[in-house]
Amino acid sequence: MTKILMHGCNGKIGQVLSKLTDNNPDFKIVAGVDVNLSPFNNYPVFSSLKDCNKDNKDIDVIIDFSTANAVPFVLNFAKERKIPVVICTTGLDEDQMDLINETSKFIPIFFSSNMSLGVNLLVSLATRAAEVLCDCGFDIEIVEKHHNQKIDAPSGTALSIANAIQDTLNNEFVLAFDRSKIRQARNKKEIGVHAIRGGTIVGEHDIIFAGTDEVITLSHTATSKDVFAIGALKAAKFIAKKSPSLYNMGHLLEK
Repeated sequence: MTKILMHGCNGKIGQVLSKLTDNNPDFKIVAGVDVNLSPFNNYPVFSSLKDCNKDNKDIDVIIDFSTANAVPFVLNFAKERKIPVVICTTGLDEDQMDLINETSKFIPIFFSSNMSLGVNLLVSLATRAAEVLCDCGFDIEIVEKHHNQKIDAPSGTALSIANAIQDTLNNEFVLAFDRSKIRQARNKKEIGVHAIRGGTIVGEHDIIFAGTDEVITLSHTATSKDVFAIGALKAAKFIAKKSPSLYNMGHLLEK
């Protein structure tokens, strides 16, 4: 059984993850941390990590579904306690990513901008398509859609897709986020990235390869938040016994 400290336990995905573990003998949430305390959790909930009184032997891994600002505190706590951590929070800036990389020298860290197994397979397919199609003059556009409460745009997933394609193409392409102020034809060496916000869309990502007289589109649609919680649990089980390093969905899919 993998014993979990759930940081951000009363957020939307935290609640989903709690329900998924209720009757799953492979996982147990031993404690949660959230600024919003709830009387309905089946485990003790603390308002901050510093108040958490669980012993290290009671925790195999920390799963973080909180906010970008909280990530440094999670990493510091995990490093001090020498507990593996799964960072599922998106919208991280360069300094926060640098801190993840630095902390992974001391503890195992699993980070992915999207915890869906399907999305991560999509990234792999997109890089392969880019290798084949860019040499044939295809343009690349990425369109992501999310609910109207999502605060970061474009999504971390869209940026991960774009960065993976850039790496595949030897970083010869630039990312284009806004063409409204530039009145000129599209640059062949760019990847368009576009964000749509509305309603209750859980998450949709399309990678469009537009060539002469033909268009190829790779798509992924999440219809519930369960896919992200399921991916986080798989990551937690994967990383619980690993040595210090930075891991991602690529490592999980390869195992």
